[in-house]
Amino acid sequence: MPMINVQMFEGRTTEQRRKLAKELTDATCRALDCTPDAVQIILTDVKKENWAEAGKLFSD
Repeated sequence: MPMINVQMFEGRTTEQRRKLAKELTDATCRALDCTPDAVQIILTDVKKENWAEAGKLFSD
C-alpha cells in the first residue's frame, strides 16, 4: 500500500488540500496500477519558522 507524506507551508484551504489528495491518489494509481483505497496520504503543515533552506529560515 503506497503511503505519501507531503510537508508544506501552512495556509492551504481545505479545498486545496482535498484537490491535492485527489490528484496524488490518481497519479499514484496510474503509476502503480493500484486502486484508490490502497493509497494513503499524510498532509503536514509546517510553520515557516520551522523550515530552513541554505541555512536560512523561510520566516526570515
